[in-house]
Amino acid sequence: MVELKSARDKEKMQRAGLIVAEVLQILKKAVKPRMMTKDLDHIADFEIRDRGAVPVFKGYHGYPASVCVSVNHEVVHGIPGSRRLKEHDLVSLDLGAVLDSFVGDAALSFFVGGPPDETAQLLLEVTEDSLYKGIEMAQPGGHLGDISYAIQQYVESHGFSVIRDYVGHGIGHQMHEDPQVPNYGSPGRGILLKPGLALAIEPMVNQGDYEVDVLDDGWTVVTRDGSLSAHFEHTIFITESGPEILTRIG
Repeated sequence: MVELKSARDKEKMQRAGLIVAEVLQILKKAVKPRMMTKDLDHIADFEIRDRGAVPVFKGYHGYPASVCVSVNHEVVHGIPGSRRLKEHDLVSLDLGAVLDSFVGDAALSFFVGGPPDETAQLLLEVTEDSLYKGIEMAQPGGHLGDISYAIQQYVESHGFSVIRDYVGHGIGHQMHEDPQVPNYGSPGRGILLKPGLALAIEPMVNQGDYEVDVLDDGWTVVTRDGSLSAHFEHTIFITESGPEILTRIG
């Protein structure tokens, strides 16, 4: 069942979303070559709690960390550990926080010290742009498939592929609520978009094929062909006048 949120709920979600946005920027600035990914988890946990919130990922279905750190061909759900980051690594950070019983969830990707080549840089740019293409279509009176179609068409027009096995989602009191938000589909299909609907839209885009596997740790999702993957996400709230992003600073 899809739950619509109130204006008061939106205010609470926005406060949680701002914490997520702030901490993601702190993590991005902290990244440097030779840094271990578990150091990012320590920073994330401290900064979220220091703002009066709780990391929503930690303990979620047994996930052991406060942030997901996925590197290069890792798509999502990478577990922070002793791996050391290198120059030109593609790092994807996925972060969630709960404050006053509401969740904010967002993700971003970037290169350590710069991209290895132009195609890799294009992957990053297209993935981020596709997120905003999808958000633009989150209009009251539209359909969920409008969001999915916009993302897929933009990504595939640049020669990249969108993940099928993992999707965006509704969000609110829980990190994962109905409806699911695929990054592929047909316009005019799916549920009707209404004011009060909160969504986490998150294109996951591969440089190669869209097929993925899960590593033996039970969490880390990787591209089957070993190609690079990027991930961007925002929590949005649909209002009478259109979508508002709740996980953006400014």
